[in-house]
Amino acid sequence: GQLANLEQRMLETGYLDGSKMAAAFNMLRASELIWPYFVNNYLKGQDPMPFDLLYWNSDSTRMAAANHSFYLRNCYLNNTLSQGKMELAGKRLSLKDVKIPIYNLATKEDHIAPAKSVFVGSSLFGGPVDFVVSGSGHIAGVVNPPDKQKYQYWTNGKVAGTYEDWMANAKETSGSWWPHWQIWIENLADERVPARKPGGDALNAIADAPGRNVMARV
Repeated sequence: GQLANLEQRMLETGYLDGSKMAAAFNMLRASELIWPYFVNNYLKGQDPMPFDLLYWNSDSTRMAAANHSFYLRNCYLNNTLSQGKMELAGKRLSLKDVKIPIYNLATKEDHIAPAKSVFVGSSLFGGPVDFVVSGSGHIAGVVNPPDKQKYQYWTNGKVAGTYEDWMANAKETSGSWWPHWQIWIENLADERVPARKPGGDALNAIADAPGRNVMARV
């Protein structure tokens, strides 16, 4: 069907063009990411407002055909990852085998990874999970430096019941979630180590940051 058609088109070039990926994301929120520009810029002749996040959003990425096909089939269509049936390099993967502590962040207005889905996913791991919800959306809710004093976040202990019930009884705290994460990680390991230097050992640096791929225009 639809996925098979997409796979056939990707085989022609070996990748999914970045513009196609950008269009897919924009259509998830067409009322905000498509139609305002048609009305305000095209019909009304207004200049678009400068918006750093949308500038970042316009930097689309090509997706390798094999990688994208595997991802769509195993994380969406058949969702074998959530069922513990995904196979990679001859090994079966189960999230229940992940027993390390996890800080699982969702953002309340995220249209790409909805908070409710992240909440459900939190129950699939085999170890302790701290589920936290940040205000705002997919990017601004995550990249939220504390000095900006923007948004808020919600905490409510163990992941249980429904997302709606969890949120109804959650504690709301003003500001960035970053300090909360820092306390969480320091309670697990408070030692400091030197910053890692990219390259060397078994993985040599390919190019200086930010790399060659980000310079390609698609």
